[in-house]
Amino acid sequence: MSVAATPSRAELGAIARHAGAVYVGQVAVMAFGLADTFVAARHSGEALAALSVGSAVYVSIFVALMGVLQAQLPIWAELRGAGRLDELGFSVRQSLYVAAVASAVGMVLLLVPGPLLAVTEVPAALQDDVRHYLALLACALPATLLFRLYSTLNQSLGKPRLVTWIQIGSLFLKVPLAMLLVFGAGPLPALGLAGCAWSTVIVNWTMLGLAVWMLRQQALYRPYQLWRRPEPPHGPTLRGFARLGLPTGLSIMVEVTSFTLMALFIARLGTVAAASHQIAASMTALLYMTPLAFGIAASARVSYWLGAQQPQQARLAMRLGFALTLACALAMGGAVLAFHGFLARLFAGANLPVVAAAAALLPWVAVYHLFDALQAVSVFVLRSFGVATASLVVYCLMLWGVGLGGGYWLAYTGPGASGGLQTPAAFWGTGALALALTTAAFLLLLKRALRRTLPPQA
Repeated sequence: MSVAATPSRAELGAIARHAGAVYVGQVAVMAFGLADTFVAARHSGEALAALSVGSAVYVSIFVALMGVLQAQLPIWAELRGAGRLDELGFSVRQSLYVAAVASAVGMVLLLVPGPLLAVTEVPAALQDDVRHYLALLACALPATLLFRLYSTLNQSLGKPRLVTWIQIGSLFLKVPLAMLLVFGAGPLPALGLAGCAWSTVIVNWTMLGLAVWMLRQQALYRPYQLWRRPEPPHGPTLRGFARLGLPTGLSIMVEVTSFTLMALFIARLGTVAAASHQIAASMTALLYMTPLAFGIAASARVSYWLGAQQPQQARLAMRLGFALTLACALAMGGAVLAFHGFLARLFAGANLPVVAAAAALLPWVAVYHLFDALQAVSVFVLRSFGVATASLVVYCLMLWGVGLGGGYWLAYTGPGASGGLQTPAAFWGTGALALALTTAAFLLLLKRALRRTLPPQA
């Protein structure tokens, strides 16, 4: 074994282990939503419809607020790399003020969803159930955001497995609890859709309770003195949070809404188009968990080495993060391309029109995923260099402009008097193009950040 190969292998192993733990945890969290869908579908069609609307509203609010908190990952990883443990603990305590404000804003939006429901023209028959569902989820939001802080802290410390074990364990609580509360048993009445919400409230506060217990008991956290009395709000620290957190949260919101709005536009093409798009979207969401995990892991490692004043190790971590992401994206995209017909039949069953439509979309999913993976790891690494506002601008122009705007034009207007392509593939094609352009823009931003921050390699 060469001496030069040893650091590369060690770094490769560190990134792979970190990403693997994050991936398993993210899949477990995704399963929470799948469990609610499974249970609600067996309760009633109305419950499933209200869950679909309520979940879309909740996710749109939550992911933006989550992004504000998750943006602290590179800050804390860099402080750890620099050995400034007291400052890291101080920063974590200050982040509690950010979490409190985020929770208050999110709860207000969830408790007063009327304007949003009116703009999206949710049927009146569903609105009462949706309002009740969101009001209950407002009770879960503070716990969910605080647990996200715990998750971000662990990722910055290179210990994501502690979070993953809690997420996996909570899944075993979530599924039976949702079934019990939705359908009732013995003296416990059936709560319907509200049972899904109550199970989410109970599970998220349980997860937070376990996280707090871990923070109190594990020696890992003692050097950071997290349990010191919180200091008053510190303006410079909070402004630093805002400079990175606000554009990060907005970027995630743009990314998510560009995906959800695509579904609304495609719904105009009819039920077959909407069903085939749902299959493609579900596959894309599952595939995205891998680059998301690699992005988080690479960002944590790059930031750690930047703090440790070891720029060449930071470059190595960045290159390995991209290499792993690209290899997995090519393998997964190739599998979707090779088995697109089988996957369409697996999801759509005997519905032949949906099978044919989904089989036509899945090759686009393979292309879409390749660029989605590369832009995902790029944007996480950019945050390690403090670049967030420029990424937000790129997202707005590309995902909303080229992806959604271009897809709408191609599907419903088209060149000349053609009247548009009238197919979901128009949106998936322009979406893939938008992600390719986004990746190119992010790589240029990263190149500039590297020149500014890191010395050239010898």
